[in-house]
Order: sequence, then structure tokens, then C-alpha cells
Amino acid sequence: MGLLIVPGADEEAWPTLGPQVCDLLEERSVHGPGDLRGKPYRLDAEKRALIYRWYEVYPQKHRRAGKRRFKRVGLSVRKGTAKTELAAAVAFAELHPEGPVRCDGFDAHGEPVGVPVIDPYIPMVAYTEEQTEDLAYAALLVMVLEGEDVDLFDPGLERIMRAGGDGKAVALAAAPDSRDGARTTFQHFDETHRFILPRLKSAHQTMLANIPKRMLADPWSLETTTTYTPGEGSVAEGTHEYAELVDGGKAHDKTLFFFHREATPVPEEDLSDPETIRAAVAEASGPAIAGWPDFEGQVDAIVSLYNQPDTDRSYWERVWLNRRVQSGQQAFDAARWKELSRPGTVIPDGELIVIGFDGAQFHDATGLIATDVVTGFQWPLGIWERPVGVEDWECPEHEVSAALEEAMGRWQVWRVYADPPYWDGTINAWRGKYGDKRVIEWWTNRMLQMAHSLRNYAGAMTSGAVTNSGDPVFAQHVGNSRKHKLKQVDEQGQPLWVIRKERPDSPKKIDAAMGGCLSWEARCDAVAAGAKKKNRSSKVIVMR
Repeated sequence: MGLLIVPGADEEAWPTLGPQVCDLLEERSVHGPGDLRGKPYRLDAEKRALIYRWYEVYPQKHRRAGKRRFKRVGLSVRKGTAKTELAAAVAFAELHPEGPVRCDGFDAHGEPVGVPVIDPYIPMVAYTEEQTEDLAYAALLVMVLEGEDVDLFDPGLERIMRAGGDGKAVALAAAPDSRDGARTTFQHFDETHRFILPRLKSAHQTMLANIPKRMLADPWSLETTTTYTPGEGSVAEGTHEYAELVDGGKAHDKTLFFFHREATPVPEEDLSDPETIRAAVAEASGPAIAGWPDFEGQVDAIVSLYNQPDTDRSYWERVWLNRRVQSGQQAFDAARWKELSRPGTVIPDGELIVIGFDGAQFHDATGLIATDVVTGFQWPLGIWERPVGVEDWECPEHEVSAALEEAMGRWQVWRVYADPPYWDGTINAWRGKYGDKRVIEWWTNRMLQMAHSLRNYAGAMTSGAVTNSGDPVFAQHVGNSRKHKLKQVDEQGQPLWVIRKERPDSPKKIDAAMGGCLSWEARCDAVAAGAKKKNRSSKVIVMR
């Protein structure tokens, strides 16, 4: 089956507060928004089993008896499996003044005795302000407002407090301040495949670092998500890859629990076959979901989405089969780009290189990308991004020109291909300083020329002709690039395309990817022209 459970089943079951937590939820809570809204909360077998694992504690005779086994929990399952509502239910138990969520010793049978957290602080983090109104926090709010224990809480749109004021859950779309962060007892991150921006990734790291601060409360974190698009560098990608390292014995972490379910990829799988696609959806759902009322009807609806002519089938496969696949709209294979990274590689001074330049002076980002002519190795000389939330920003022209000047002094730069818009004066200054045969205006608004150049760049990634330094910002720009199809087709009848952001106002930058393409175009021209440097060393230094 397509399961990854870290750690796997133990020979002997650990003590757990899970049964007590499940009893509280089914006796005192209700379902959140949806068809079952306001009805008594019910756990299917898989969710019950997950709660049992999440609330495991060290056994009675252990030196850490009663303390939580897991401090960081990750759940990756397909869309439509009520994972967000499950996270809200856990938050309900953690906030409840009678929630049996921490161990206060063991009974005569050696079973842990659950008690509530004193003064809980529960940040629930979403990737946008709007998401906090739609996902886990909103579900928790319904559970509190429409359940039988509403008198035990003081609920609001941004925070839910215990009636006595000794604890609260809050909706966040960024990191808490330092005072609140130090008080965390439980925290939830929702749809972490969307946690791509530096602000959100930094918030995640900061909040994980807060967990050890309040040890008497035995705090922990929960991350729930549909699986990620490879190469975007999301929090979900980092957590999954870390879990795989732990599972493979390449990293050691006793505090991590991770659960991922997907439809097992099958060679030469034909999802257009009705039986094949239905079996894949059923496997991605798991046996507990398959027992839901009218599960067959849900499968019919999911399969129907796949068969729509305008469906992005790569996206469909990611969200409904929970497989890590490249989006059909992505211009470049970000996972392949990662495979081609060669961290530590340094091109010696004096070698023959080319440079690509693209960017905006007042918006988005600017990239200056170098390529070694002989090896095809690429690295950024500099990437300048407009910070998120900062409107009045201007790319520091003096830094860009200084980076180019340094490159001109260190290596033999055959050519610089630079996109002129917004930088006309600067590029003219470069042409005057370095020569108009070395600094070439390469207009990216020539759609056919740009489409062929981008196709060649993508092909170089597929073949492995281009490698890269592993710079994370450069990699994000490559992964952020989306195809915009043109009316023209290539010699095989396939639509030509250029790259754009996912939407005009998206904070996900792509300028370094365009700079990389121009740099690769210059490299191809250098090879075609037979450009060489006399007495060139063939060595590439690898720093270890």
C-alpha cells in the first residue's frame, strides 16, 4: 500500500491517552461546517487510531513516565478526508477545561490518567488571513458554539477563550509575537503544502523552536496537509523528506510521528481506465473513508473531475491521489532541478562564463545568473527580491552593477544577455563600460524566440546538460514558473509556451528563472560559436 508511517507499529503498544481524548470528542463535541454540522462528532477507525498514536506517553516505569512520546506530528492525506476537522477536534480537546490531554500519573491497571492543560495557548496557523476563516479555526469555532459545552468558552472570530480566561486558541496567518510564542501548549499548521513564502516558513521554524520552552505543559505541534508539489520548497515538502530520512535511518528523531497515505504509483498506469482510476481513489482514501456513507458517490464525483477536458490532471493526481507530482502548469520540473543541484561546486577564476539578466526595478525581483560554458553549471551572482508586504521598494542598482563588475573581474565573461525593460539606462552603462559585443540586449517580449529558448532550457534540465548550485531562491523561482501557452506550435505540433507567474499579483517570483534561461541561451550561442579560453583549466573545484 502507499503508506508511510514513521515510526511504524511497535511490538508492544505504548500507553496512550487516545481513548480518553476520543471519548471526550464523541461525548462533548460536534462536527464543524459541512453536511454534518452540529451533529455529535464521530471518529472513523483511522482517525481514532491516529489519535491513539498522537497521544502515546512513556510507560509507568520509564524515567520520563507520562510525558508525551511525540512532539511533532505530520498528517498527509488526500483532499476531502476531513483532516482539517480532525485537527480542529484535537484543538477542542486541548482547549477544553476538562480535556484529558496530559498524563497525571497512572491508575491501578497501569493506564495513564488524563488531565487538562493549565492555561493553554493554541495558535492555529493558516497561509492567509482568509484561510483562517475557512479551515481549522472556523471548524473549532463551530464545535465550540454549537456543542453542549458552549458555556465553558468565550468564543470570537479571532480567539476562543476558556470561560475563566485561563487559556485560548487564536487564528494566525503569521508567527505569534515572542511573548505568545513562548506560551504555546499545542499548535496547528493547516495545509502546509501552501507554506512556501519565506514569511510562512520562518514562522513555522520559529514556532517549532517555541515547543521546548514550556516543558511542564508538554507542548506539541500538528501539521495537516494534502501532499505538496515537488520542488516548491514548502513546509510540507520539508517535513515529508525529513520523515523519509528518519524512516531510512539517515536521521534520528524520537519525537516525530508522520503519516502519509497515497495511491501507490503503478508503472504504465492508465487512469483513463474506469476500474484503474476508481481503485486508485479508493486506495488513496483508505478503508475507513471507504466506509463513509455513499463513498461510491464521492468516487464518482472525483472521477468525473478527472474526465473534464480542462482538468489539470497533474493537480488532480496530487490532491485526489495524494501523490507528489509536478503540476501540469509548471514550466520546469522542480524535482529534476533539485536532482541537478551540485552544492559546493565552484568555477575557478578566469574560466569562460556567460551571464543572463532579467528583472524588475520596482516590483517582484531581479536575477543575475552565470553559466560555465564548458560544464553548463549555473549559479546566481545575485538575486534581489521585493520583500513581502513592502510596496515602496526599488532594486538596488548599485548592488546589481557591483555584482556584474565583480564577475567581469573574476571570470572571462563571453557575453551578458540582458532584458532591457526598466533597466535601459543601466544596461546602456554596462554596454559602454564592457562593450556592446559583450553586453547584448535580449528582449524577452519576443514570444517565439523566448518560447524556443525556454524549450531548450527545459530540455537541458531533462537531459542533465545544465546543473546548478542548489541555491534555494533560484530553485524557488524555477519551481514558481508557470506555462503560458501560445497559439503557435512547434514542429511536433505541440503548443509553444512562455513563462509567467501563477497570477499577476502572486508573491512567488520567477525572474531568476528567466535570467537562468537567458544565461543558458548565451551558453548555447557560445558553444555554437566555438568560444574558448586559451589555457583554460578543465578542473572544477568541489568544496567539501
